[in-house]
Amino acid sequence: MGAEQQMTANGATLMKSEAAEAAEVVRRLVAANGPPLAALGQILRANPPARIVTCARGSSDHAASYGKYLIETLIGIPVASAAPSVASVFAAPVAPGSALCIAISQSGRSPDLLATVKAHQESGAYVVAFVNDETSPLAELADSCIGLKAGPERSVAATKSYIASLVAFVALVSQWAQDDALQAALTALPEQLEQACALDWTAAVDMLRDASNLFVIGRGYSFGIAQEAALKFKETCGLHAEAFSAAEVRHGPMAIVGAGFPVLAFATSDAAGDSVREAAAEFAGREAHMCLADARGGGNGNLPALPGHPAIEPILMVQSFYHMANALSLARGHDPDRPLYLKKVTETR
Repeated sequence: MGAEQQMTANGATLMKSEAAEAAEVVRRLVAANGPPLAALGQILRANPPARIVTCARGSSDHAASYGKYLIETLIGIPVASAAPSVASVFAAPVAPGSALCIAISQSGRSPDLLATVKAHQESGAYVVAFVNDETSPLAELADSCIGLKAGPERSVAATKSYIASLVAFVALVSQWAQDDALQAALTALPEQLEQACALDWTAAVDMLRDASNLFVIGRGYSFGIAQEAALKFKETCGLHAEAFSAAEVRHGPMAIVGAGFPVLAFATSDAAGDSVREAAAEFAGREAHMCLADARGGGNGNLPALPGHPAIEPILMVQSFYHMANALSLARGHDPDRPLYLKKVTETR
């Protein structure tokens, strides 16, 4: 058995070790981007955009879902997700106007993402890039570049770069809104991420080891984390998972949730979390196999979760989730670092 295979057999995968770097990544991101984020917040307060568009794919698009809720709840400007094929396939023009385009990418090199960003920029949008490769074409194209500072990520499964993307949104919005509570939560986040790494989510591994399908539920700030978890189940565990908001799951999908059907739910401590707790209680009443991470605590969840600012709680949950997903992947006989048919950078057109 080779060295890398032995390392995987022992559970010390690249996915696990890179996810564990998240706290240090956050420290670097905040320290390196303080002045540009402060300047960006001032620009956006002085010239609020009429519309905001995010541009991303995969895990980065799930970070954009999180950013949408953060911006809409704390700034009040609607946020839409761009469909890259509009620019790259249809070559359709973008209507001019006051706009902010936020592009999120680990590599900053996907042709369709770059085409979309250029189309919005040419229509007058101010472009902000959250990108890990600061030498990439996306970084060069952006009006303002926020480096994610995640460092090399060798595992195909993105972990620390995803968490960095979430934190970039927190850092941007806290400056833009001049939100002292969110800024304080951001300062405390690295230490909390270290604590989240140590939480025991073995109950989810035991419950999902032999599963074939499951739902992942979130709402509000935790919905983008539910989307990310569903993706990681598919790519690292060979497990079909679908993400739903706790509201949307009631519009049909919940009809198939019965005895033995597995559900993972992320409940924040705010009102959106109440909706997740209600859905989890209903599913548990049907004897579904429930795995609930509940930041409010009180014995409702069987997966430990750290309390904090409601916008920060999902970041802590996904940190705990990544370690569980790594263990589940190995328990199901997979290699989380090298999923079948996937590669690190996907250059879609």
